[in-house]
Amino acid sequence: MVSAARIAAAPLGRSLAVALLALGGRAQATFSRHFDGGYDPDSSDRLVGSETGGIVVRNLSLRYGERCAFENLTGEFAPASLTAVIGPNGAGKSSLLKVLAGIIRPASGEVVCSALARHRLAYLPQQDELDRDFPITVAELVALGDWRKFGSVREVPPGLATVVHEAVAAVGLSSAIDRPIAELSVGQFQRALFARLLLQDADVILLDEPFAALDESTTEDLLRFLQRWQEEGRTVVAVLHDLDRARRYFPTTLLLARVPIAWGDTPVSLTADNLARAQNVAAPPENDRVGQTA
Repeated sequence: MVSAARIAAAPLGRSLAVALLALGGRAQATFSRHFDGGYDPDSSDRLVGSETGGIVVRNLSLRYGERCAFENLTGEFAPASLTAVIGPNGAGKSSLLKVLAGIIRPASGEVVCSALARHRLAYLPQQDELDRDFPITVAELVALGDWRKFGSVREVPPGLATVVHEAVAAVGLSSAIDRPIAELSVGQFQRALFARLLLQDADVILLDEPFAALDESTTEDLLRFLQRWQEEGRTVVAVLHDLDRARRYFPTTLLLARVPIAWGDTPVSLTADNLARAQNVAAPPENDRVGQTA
């Protein structure tokens, strides 16, 4: 594969397109959904934060067949806000992020997000949803953050090598820039994904369990990016399971248990009463519990 030092001169877009063709149809669709937000050469001139708005949801519901993922969600992820989405397992948190990202259509209701329509939204799924065997290096993975500017057939923009090096250095991965992503540890891979987010330069950033299975040092390093993005006027929404981390770093929290339990200032949302209510609402009916233990 192409080394980072040769990115500016090499046909990176073409090499990525060839690698993509080697994948199966489903893998191609997944790759395109996560990495190719569409060609948008003027995106770097767009403003972030309140100039483009956050995310408004109205009466939002999602079902998988007969099963309700979540329902009756109305509210706003305000511009330049930093929001944690907290809830028990099966509460609909990851499903909500997929709806906000435009990956899944809701059963009812609507999402109003100008950043999504303008290809200014970035979505980072959980690591187990990504193919670590995809044959690219750290540099090429990070370069995909600029995919919307060149796609699979256009020339790589001038200066891409420089910004890739800067992003990789910012997350502390300079020594691994030419390594295949399959050789990275969980923490290194997450750092590389955050470097790709830096290149995406999005107005709205959605993160699904971004700190799962990471050591404390890596988590603290990556949390600083979330705080910086908010300070820059970007809207950040992150699914978390760590209540202490939500209380320390996230001013706003949505507590979800298939229905919204609380949505507002984190100390108010994460009261003991609200957390107990969320557990009760999310628990399966008594008959289901009996069946599960039989």
